[in-house]
Amino acid sequence: MRTPQAEPAERGRLDIHPTVLRKIVEHAADSVPGTLRHERRLAGIDVGESGASARLTVGPGDPAPVDVRLELTLRYPATVRSVVDAVRTAVAEDLSRLAGHRMRALAVTVTGLHGAAAAPDRARVL
Repeated sequence: MRTPQAEPAERGRLDIHPTVLRKIVEHAADSVPGTLRHERRLAGIDVGESGASARLTVGPGDPAPVDVRLELTLRYPATVRSVVDAVRTAVAEDLSRLAGHRMRALAVTVTGLHGAAAAPDRARVL
């Protein structure tokens, strides 16, 4: 004879590590049109690309609120305010849909504006 299973809410809980939340935020921000990935250089050598960079603080509660500080590079010319609003919407939706968290605050720092013209390919050290 089978014993009945407990209701899903009574079986336990799911904790999502802040690093996973950070990756969700960065991916959501990078997917918004108008944001750019930029090259990373170390001592003048191209070492790859980097996109949005996020720092998070997860608060107490259920669902846990998330405060986000985000650094972005944007395409120029673009309306900064409209791109940031789209980023805010994408980040909030992905945090809610994928992790069940709500975004309480988002602070955005635009670290650069770059033209849409692609730079010529350069040799990279791998």
